[in-house]
Amino acid sequence: MTCMTAPVKSSPLGLTVLALLHHRPLHPYGIQQLLKQWGKEQVVNVGQRAGLYRTIERLQAGGLIAVRHTERDQQYPERTVYEVTDEGRAVTREWLEQMLAVPKAEFPVFPAALSNMLMLSPDEVAPILDRRLARITVQRADLERQTAAAPDGLPRITLIENEYLLAVLRAEERWLRGVIDDLRNGSLTWSREMLVAFEAASEQPDADAAEQTSRSGESSGGA
Repeated sequence: MTCMTAPVKSSPLGLTVLALLHHRPLHPYGIQQLLKQWGKEQVVNVGQRAGLYRTIERLQAGGLIAVRHTERDQQYPERTVYEVTDEGRAVTREWLEQMLAVPKAEFPVFPAALSNMLMLSPDEVAPILDRRLARITVQRADLERQTAAAPDGLPRITLIENEYLLAVLRAEERWLRGVIDDLRNGSLTWSREMLVAFEAASEQPDADAAEQTSRSGESSGGA
């Protein structure tokens, strides 16, 4: 019986590793260096080397990459060099098309925190969002400097992810400033009493409908 290899689940890091191996065969350290050299750490999580090694293992187990050879050097430990397979090339295109065309249901931390922000008071939230705004402003300025430092004549496509990230950071920066202003001028406000009153009002129509249905049932039963 032939053992079928389970499909490899797509991931941003997996796609990026495959894309780098399209460039040339690389060992894991070389992949990590190229990720930083090309600025890919802005869009994929490469903070921990263990995550990169797990991704490489999954890609190899799925037949998307294969061992090209092993390098031996007196200055470094033995290094395994990987290359992309024909199947890996096909899957890379499939993943890329899917990620470009189809918005994915993602669950980032910030919207989840916003949805529970009512646990704090408006006076507590404003300085907290001030701290986030300061960090977002620094991130945006740093990315603008990195983008501006790119060599003249560099094709736009090589920095297209920076362009997107800057658009997102600038939009969040504007939105945060507006929300903070609304918190401080009182146009965005809430209190426990306000929320309890709203909850009671929203439940009342359901209670009235249930009572009406019950009465209707009693009348039908007595007919």
